[in-house]
Amino acid sequence: MGAVGDESSSGGAKRRGCSGCKEAFLPEESFQSWGAYRSAVRQTIPRLWDRVTTRSTDEMETTEMKARSGYEMKKNLSWWDLMWFGIGAVIGAGIFVLTGLEARTVAGPAVVLSYVVSGISAMLSVFCYTEFAVDIPVAGGSFAYLRVELGDFAAFIAAGNIVLEYVIGGAAVARAWTSYFATLLNHHPNDFRFHAAALSEDYNRLDPIAVAVIVAVCVFATLSTKGTSRFNVVASVLHVAVILFIVVAGLTKADPKNLTGDFAPFGARGVFSAAAVLFFAYVGFDAVATMAEETRNPARDIPLGLVGAMGATTVVYCAMALTLCLMVPHQSIDPDAPFSVAFSAVGMDWAKYVVAFGALKGMTTVLLVSAVGQARYLTHIARAHMVPPWLARVHPRTGTPVNATVVMLGATAVIALFTELSVLSELLSISTLFIFMLVAVALLVRRYYAVGETGARERNLLGLWLAVIVGSSAATAGWWASGRGGWGAYVGTVGGWAAGTGGLQWAVPRAREPKVWGVPMVPWLPSASIAINVFLMGSIDGKSFVRFGVWTGLLLVYYLFVGLHSSYDAAKAAPSLPPLKSSDRGPAAV
Repeated sequence: MGAVGDESSSGGAKRRGCSGCKEAFLPEESFQSWGAYRSAVRQTIPRLWDRVTTRSTDEMETTEMKARSGYEMKKNLSWWDLMWFGIGAVIGAGIFVLTGLEARTVAGPAVVLSYVVSGISAMLSVFCYTEFAVDIPVAGGSFAYLRVELGDFAAFIAAGNIVLEYVIGGAAVARAWTSYFATLLNHHPNDFRFHAAALSEDYNRLDPIAVAVIVAVCVFATLSTKGTSRFNVVASVLHVAVILFIVVAGLTKADPKNLTGDFAPFGARGVFSAAAVLFFAYVGFDAVATMAEETRNPARDIPLGLVGAMGATTVVYCAMALTLCLMVPHQSIDPDAPFSVAFSAVGMDWAKYVVAFGALKGMTTVLLVSAVGQARYLTHIARAHMVPPWLARVHPRTGTPVNATVVMLGATAVIALFTELSVLSELLSISTLFIFMLVAVALLVRRYYAVGETGARERNLLGLWLAVIVGSSAATAGWWASGRGGWGAYVGTVGGWAAGTGGLQWAVPRAREPKVWGVPMVPWLPSASIAINVFLMGSIDGKSFVRFGVWTGLLLVYYLFVGLHSSYDAAKAAPSLPPLKSSDRGPAAV
């Protein structure tokens, strides 16, 4: 694909390919003068309604949107690359750091069950992502899927949280990298951090090593996706070898008394609260979905790569968590470097160096795959002009989105410098669970609604049953979060979820079947994904919801004053793009 030429029309968006000038950042008509901007702001309400009720199409996402990057990304990834990308993206800071923190303070040895719960939730989301990625193989991932099924506005809210997810996730892993690096050198993690007394407690340990690691990853990620894949495969194989060592060597020092004494000291509430935070350990597989645009055979490679990676990861996590809890009592688990300290506690002090080396390897690949994924998300968001189109540019030589990579990792480095891991992990989990819930809703809309084909009665029934599913799931989560006892409320809320899912199956005819590969047991599997994601959100602390609300509020302010008008102009003005189909008769705002 060659460079995109002028896409300007009378009063339309101008050249997208100009770097370093106004047209690259604010090319739309609404921003050409203060008078034009004031006129656009006065039209905020009708424009917002248009964006809420307008949906993209599969064809637009896979053809016209890609053309806005100027150059095509290179299709050189196979299912083998994707599977190792999935393993490299997921097995990192979550298992090596958060396991100790949650086992010690929240779940006890029952942290193993927490990993099972969060693993089930992640696998359900993997299935939903996989069907979309096969049908819509573009760099935008869940942003593109939601644009097609739930409309532009819902996609933007998700996009903002996707960006937050990646920035926070990368920052959390980078700070954990410092912790294990310190362990490797026989130092406490804070020995390599500067204490800034003027800042508040959760933000006063400055971490320059985390920033340096992010800069190095940024340079590597901009050079070549295939080169990144080769490095990831080698590093991940070494990582798997270290994991096998941890499990085998750790079990030789196992003491069953550490499990039988008090397996779940904090009860079921502790298990689910830990599962909500440990979901962070599974974050990363969605980055693999963003690589669909660079995959040779998406219909075959994406299901094999994603499902295979998640299945292997879940088994590894449970085995490692069980090994840790068998080695030392949960009260003695170190929250910063649990596996290294555990080996020292059982007389294998030398093994902590192997563990620390393996952890550093794992976290390096997590950062690398995250850098690749987050840049591709931002690239597709920029193609929609919700952020400056300069960020959509693909470099003609490397075939990688250099601009988006540098900007995302720059933001990640700033957050990593200041913010503690505990704050990052909780905020990350709530954003991720919210996005995965929306993707499951979008999949149900995709299967049961088609513009111009689904009648008014079926459309209304779909909206009704979706509302019942989401509402009953939220009620279950709310009752759990309230801490009140009694099972009667759960019987009612879970029964409502089952009734909503059954109503969807038996009262609403399917409007569409998957083109190549589809989620099994529809609507039950996507509905279960909605329920478990919402339930885990209800197990997260209130402060995280406040932070989540503040971030979402900031997103809305940006959207109403900038993103709405730039994306509206781009959608309406470019003559080479087909008009988006209106879903004013459909459940776009569900």
